[in-house]
Amino acid sequence: MASLALSGSLSLAFPPKSRSLGLPPLKRSFSLNSPKPLKSLDSRTLHPISLKSLTKSPFHRRSAIVSASAAASSPSPAASAPAPAAPAPAPWQGAAIKPLIASIATGVILWFVPVPDGVSRSAWQLLAIFLATIVGIITQPLPLGAVALMGLGASVLTKTLTFSAAFSAFGDPIPWLIALAFFFARGFIKTGLGNRIAYQFVRLFGSSSLGLGYSLVFSEALLAPAIPSVSARAGGIFLPLVKSLCVACGSNAGDGTEHKLGAWLMLTCFQTSVISSSMFLTAMAANPLSANLAYNTIKQTIGWTDWAKAAIVPGIASLIVVPLLLYIIYPPTVKSSPDAPKLAEEKLEKMGPMSKNELIMSATLLLTVGLWVFGGKLNVDAVTAAILGLSILLVTGVVTWKECLGEAVAWDTLTWFAALIAMAGYLNKYGLIEWFSQTVVKFVGGLGLSWQLSFGILVLLYFYSHYFFASGAAHIGAMFTAFLSVASALGTPPYFAAMVLAFLSNLMGGLTHYGIGSAPVFYGANYVPLAKWWGYGFIISVVNILIWLGVGGVWWKFIGLW
Repeated sequence: MASLALSGSLSLAFPPKSRSLGLPPLKRSFSLNSPKPLKSLDSRTLHPISLKSLTKSPFHRRSAIVSASAAASSPSPAASAPAPAAPAPAPWQGAAIKPLIASIATGVILWFVPVPDGVSRSAWQLLAIFLATIVGIITQPLPLGAVALMGLGASVLTKTLTFSAAFSAFGDPIPWLIALAFFFARGFIKTGLGNRIAYQFVRLFGSSSLGLGYSLVFSEALLAPAIPSVSARAGGIFLPLVKSLCVACGSNAGDGTEHKLGAWLMLTCFQTSVISSSMFLTAMAANPLSANLAYNTIKQTIGWTDWAKAAIVPGIASLIVVPLLLYIIYPPTVKSSPDAPKLAEEKLEKMGPMSKNELIMSATLLLTVGLWVFGGKLNVDAVTAAILGLSILLVTGVVTWKECLGEAVAWDTLTWFAALIAMAGYLNKYGLIEWFSQTVVKFVGGLGLSWQLSFGILVLLYFYSHYFFASGAAHIGAMFTAFLSVASALGTPPYFAAMVLAFLSNLMGGLTHYGIGSAPVFYGANYVPLAKWWGYGFIISVVNILIWLGVGGVWWKFIGLW
């Protein structure tokens, strides 16, 4: 028995009868091979006994021998426990490999394609990098800002652009105006002013999602002629309002509720913002540029009234059709809520009177919008007005700088939008856009078609070449004069051609999430995936072209434009 106890684990087990002897039921195992075996015994639970006391009872002696034998023949609990599972490998935090390969392959293939006659090597290399960046932005191997920054890095690394040229657009006012719009939206929502206005809209129009959408669409159209910056109009006024409406209706970005209302409402407000921009000479900053280039080319003036008169009928038709079409093909899951107006009224009652921060936010917004409306007379541009408004919010504590730094979407949008503006701008400076325009002119002019068909081809080429532009002004400056000249030479009525190209210079901004100033604003709210944004953008572009050339064509014939 001694040898058994020393070679294995000793287990002392006392059956229930042992209680009559004054001993508690006990089962303890410990290894005598351990350097300090007694440490496995717990003096608080073991009844003090001795080997001598065990020998006084044959019953206890037999029990000890049996338990010791069992313990020796079976592994201890510690020995039989399964080994701890290996920790799971950390998830991959880097780029998505297949989209990254697709993006790089696009650039590499185009890089080694022979350069066409009339195109410089630098222009062709920049086109390769630009298209690779666009593919990366579409497939998103990394966040958009990271993809765009890599594109700029590639252009500097290959000596295609200098560092100052690659990052030149970070001094452009439009990306900063868009970022400032996100900061305004933060204050709008934080103070509760956004919810208050949103509940008012729901109270008046909220019995149906479609009615709510139309109320926003036509409100924006009414403000369009007074605010010449679509970025300021969309970002400073309507993005905060639309976000507040979505949140108030239980539709939030990133939690699976986007399709309740937010996805449809964001896409609708964006697509109609490009329509309202095309309806008035003062509704978009680049519209006067179109009018100026038209005068320089055909020596005819496009006045504010002339523009509005020609655009009002097709514009209203588009404002009616586009929200309804999106409502059918990309519908919100919540379509009617008859109780919503009553609930909104109850929410307004609970909110009580406006707080101090709401009053400050309201006054700041009115000041900023006032400067956007009358800034031309006061020599204050849109971004300066926005900086002044944000400064007031920071000084009064309505918005803190830490909160501005936390607006990751604003900084990400600033990065990728500025990068695309820089690359697209240098494609023009390097002569690629001029070469493309001349090539198109020669091709269309050599077809020998009627002026109607020739102009239709020019319109489509002008419109869909906007995929290569991150600015309406850049596109107009690069291609408007060339296309207007060739259209006139092919027999198109010059004033008619100038008007149509000017209108389309706004409508084409709906193609992408970077084509016009309002695009990054609404896309950055993260309610609509990028693939759907581009897909529905193309569908709406076809609808707009049909409406403006169809309904518009009849209207323009009626008013004597052609």
